[in-house]
Amino acid sequence: MKRKLALVTLLIYILAPALWALPGAPAAKYEARAVWLTTIGGIDWPHSYAQSARSISKQQAELDRILDQLQQAGINQVLLQTRIRATTIYPSRYEPWDGCLSGFPGKSPGYDALQYAIDGCHRRGMELHAWIVAIPIGKWNGAGCRNLRKTHPGMLRKIGDDGYMNPENPQTARYLADICEEITRRYDIDGIHLDYIRYPETWSIKVPAQRGRDYITHIVRTIHQRIKPIKPYLKLSCAPIGKYDDLTRYQSYGWNAYSRVCQDAQGWLRTGLMDELFPMMYFRGQQFYPFAIDWAENSHGRIVAPGLGIYFLSPKEKDWPLETVTRELEFLRSAHLGHAFFRSKFLTDDTKGIYRFTTRHNSTLALVPPMAWACHTAPVAPTQLTLAHGQLTWQPTGAEGDIYYNVYASPTYPVDITDGRNLVAVRRTAPTLAVPTAPSYYYAVTATNRYGIESAAAQMAAPPVANGTTIGALSHQLSCDGRHVALPTRQPAWDRELALLITDAQGRHISTRLWSADRLDVAHLAAGVYQLYLITPRGRSHRLGFFTIRQHTRPVPSEKASGVNTF
Repeated sequence: MKRKLALVTLLIYILAPALWALPGAPAAKYEARAVWLTTIGGIDWPHSYAQSARSISKQQAELDRILDQLQQAGINQVLLQTRIRATTIYPSRYEPWDGCLSGFPGKSPGYDALQYAIDGCHRRGMELHAWIVAIPIGKWNGAGCRNLRKTHPGMLRKIGDDGYMNPENPQTARYLADICEEITRRYDIDGIHLDYIRYPETWSIKVPAQRGRDYITHIVRTIHQRIKPIKPYLKLSCAPIGKYDDLTRYQSYGWNAYSRVCQDAQGWLRTGLMDELFPMMYFRGQQFYPFAIDWAENSHGRIVAPGLGIYFLSPKEKDWPLETVTRELEFLRSAHLGHAFFRSKFLTDDTKGIYRFTTRHNSTLALVPPMAWACHTAPVAPTQLTLAHGQLTWQPTGAEGDIYYNVYASPTYPVDITDGRNLVAVRRTAPTLAVPTAPSYYYAVTATNRYGIESAAAQMAAPPVANGTTIGALSHQLSCDGRHVALPTRQPAWDRELALLITDAQGRHISTRLWSADRLDVAHLAAGVYQLYLITPRGRSHRLGFFTIRQHTRPVPSEKASGVNTF
C-alpha cells in the first residue's frame, strides 16, 4: 500500500536537520511521554533477586529509584513488561512466575511486583500500562512454553529452538484475551500494551496477506471486546513495526507492519480497536522522518508516540551520536506527536547525555492526551479552593480512584490552565498539596476522570481590586528577552558579595549565581516561569520578582559552555 505525503510535511522532513539550530518547540500541555521498562532477564529491572524480606526491599528500592528518575525526566507513561515469555511478574492463574524476580522460574518473589509498580507510578503521577508480549513464548523447553505445551498443545508452533503462539489458531485470541482480562479485573492499570502482536519474521506465512491481517486483527478485537466492558477507560495500545508500509517516495525495504508481518496498526486506530500506538521507529534519516509523518497523518485522532531506539546510542550497539535522537525528539514535538524510549536503562543511565537532554526537553509537566473519542462528559470542578499555612486544599468531586486532580500555579490572576507551563502537579488523588509559602502565586485546581477529560478550574479567591487594578501578593515582573533578565539597580547600602537564586515556579532550586552585572544570563534555561531571589552573605533571602522565558532565541548551550557560575 502506497501512502502519500502532504507537501508541507515533506518540507518539514527536508528541513528537519535545520530545526536543531532553531529554538526548541515549547512543550504542550498534552504530550505522551513513555518508556518501555523491560523485565526479561532483569535487563532494565530487577538487578537483584527477591528471596527474603531484606532482598525484597532491595528489589523494590531499585524500582523506586528508577521511577523517581523517570518522573524527574517528565515521563508520564510507564510500559512495564508484565507478561514476558508465557511467564508473568504477578500471580497468574494461567501462567507461572518468571524467574527474573526470584531467580527461580515458577517461584514467587514474595510480593506482587505488578501491584507494587502500579502504586509507585500512581504516587508519582504516571500511568502504568501492562506490557503483554503476545506471540513469542520463549525457548521450546523454557518454563512458559512447557506450561502451554501441556495446557494448549495445539495452539503452539516451534520455529528453531523457540516456541510461538499460532495467530491462525482461534485458541490464541481467546487465551491472550484471558490474560488481559485477568490483569484488567485484578489491577488498577491504565492500559494494556500489546507487543509482538504480529507474525514472527521467521514465520513462513502460507495464507494470503489480507487473511493474515484478519487473523492478527481478530486477536486485537477479541482482547478489545474483553477488557473494554470492564474498564472502558483503559488505553489499548501496541508497538507496531515503525514503518506502516511503503510510502510514495520512500521504501521500507521489506520491513514494515502492514505487508511484511500483517499488522494493520493504522486500521486499528481508524476502527477504534486501538487507543494509542507506540511505533518502534528505531531508525534515522529518511527511514525515520517520512514514516513519522505518515503515523501523524493517519492517527485518526488517537494518541501516537513513536518509540525511539536510544539503545543505539550505546557504543556496544550502533554508537549513534546523541544528536540523532535529540533531533528526532524535537521533530516529534513539532509534529504534535509524543515519544517513547526503548529502553529504560539507557535513559536512566544517561547514555551519551540522553537523560540530561530529556530532563531539559521535558522541563514542564505534561498530561497524557485525553481519550476524547471515548468520553464527552467532563467531571464536576472542585470547590472551596483555599491556601493556608503552605497547604492548598479543595473539596473533592468524586470517589478516590475515579477522579484525579491537576494543580496549576501562576503569578498572574486568574491562572491560565491552557498553558502547560503552569502545571505543578498532575494526577493527584488526595485533595491537598503542600506549596511554597514564600513565593506569591495564585493557584487553580481541575478534576480529571480516567479518560483524561478535564473539568473547569477552581480558582483561588480573586484578589482585592482598587481603582480598577488587581492587587495581589505579586512581586515585580522582571524584564526578560529569553536570554537575559534585567536586574534592579543595586542600592549603595547593599553588600558587595550578593548572590542570586533562581527557582522554578514551585520554588525548587535551579541555580545560584553571583550578582556581577546589571543583567543575568538565563539562556541555559528552558521555557517556563521562574523566580529570582537576592541572597545576602548572612543567608537571608529577598524575592526580587519573577520572569518568564517563552522561547529561546538561540540553541540551549550546556552548563559548561554557558559560563554559569554556580556554587
